[in-house]
Amino acid sequence: MAWRSCVVRWVKEDFIFLHSRASRFLHCHQQRCGFRKVAKRAEPKKETETPEMPQMEPPVPHKPERSFSRLVKPLVFTVGFTGCSFGAAAIWQYESLKYRVQSYFDEVRADWLEKLRPQKQGDFRKQVNQWWNSLSEGQRTVTGIIAVNALVFCCWRIPALQHAMVKYFTSNPASKALCWPMLLSTFSHYSLFHMAANMYVLWSFSSSIVNLMGKEQFVAVYLSAGVISSFVSYVCKTATGRLGPSLGASGAIMTVLAAVCTKMPEAKLAVIFLPMYTFTAGNALKAIIALDTAGLIMGWQFFDHAAHLGGALFGVWYILYGHELIWKNREPLVKFWHNIRTRGPGAGGNGSL
Repeated sequence: MAWRSCVVRWVKEDFIFLHSRASRFLHCHQQRCGFRKVAKRAEPKKETETPEMPQMEPPVPHKPERSFSRLVKPLVFTVGFTGCSFGAAAIWQYESLKYRVQSYFDEVRADWLEKLRPQKQGDFRKQVNQWWNSLSEGQRTVTGIIAVNALVFCCWRIPALQHAMVKYFTSNPASKALCWPMLLSTFSHYSLFHMAANMYVLWSFSSSIVNLMGKEQFVAVYLSAGVISSFVSYVCKTATGRLGPSLGASGAIMTVLAAVCTKMPEAKLAVIFLPMYTFTAGNALKAIIALDTAGLIMGWQFFDHAAHLGGALFGVWYILYGHELIWKNREPLVKFWHNIRTRGPGAGGNGSL
């Protein structure tokens, strides 16, 4: 038992000694291998990370270009579009007069047949026609403008069209598209309250302005006023460095308001929320011009006061001088168009309307 115990003890001690040497050898071997592996992994990391460090730089914010040379194209577009608008309005008036003369007897015959036919009750189309005929010529004219504004307002609610709406339906002197947004932004409203307020003012003054100018001349003045007011906004934004987008029909509506107030300065006006307080149109125009002038000088940015002021001054200028200078000198263009129409196929040889 003693020998056996000695043998067992020796075997155990030798086994423990060998095992301890083996484990020590394995432990040292693992450390060496691990040290070599770590060194190999660290070297390529340093090589791959060092060239990438200079590329991590903070982005430089893009500053919009502020230069008066960018206003050359908008200026040419404003002059050209205004001339084309009044030229097209003169031709439109000529064609309307020609159509009325030629269809006079047809309308009389249609009215006579309408009286002989039995009247239909509850016809939706007839009710719409009765409502349309009950409107004044000015209200019928601005109905189309209001419909276009409502359509553009709905387009603002389509997410897929947001990029195109911002690019083409907001006027911004820092944008790549400069010319056509000056016109398209006149029919653009992002806020329902903004659109409702502008369209209410346009509807309120529609009868007066159309009776004063006629629908053809009114459309030409309205479209030209939108472009001119946008150009004035471009100039002021470029001069002050406050570049940013604008939208809305306020500039064109200010032209309509200023034209009516200049032509009828003694007319009584009132605010819709305060109908008990009345004031003359002349005083209202002076207050509006003073408010927009103060906003432009003080740098108020809630409204585009430059566009408002440009539209109002254009309306005053057109009533005092523009009507005589532009509209009453349309006779050469109308004669030229009349000669083209009478020489066309199917035209009468006498050259009369």
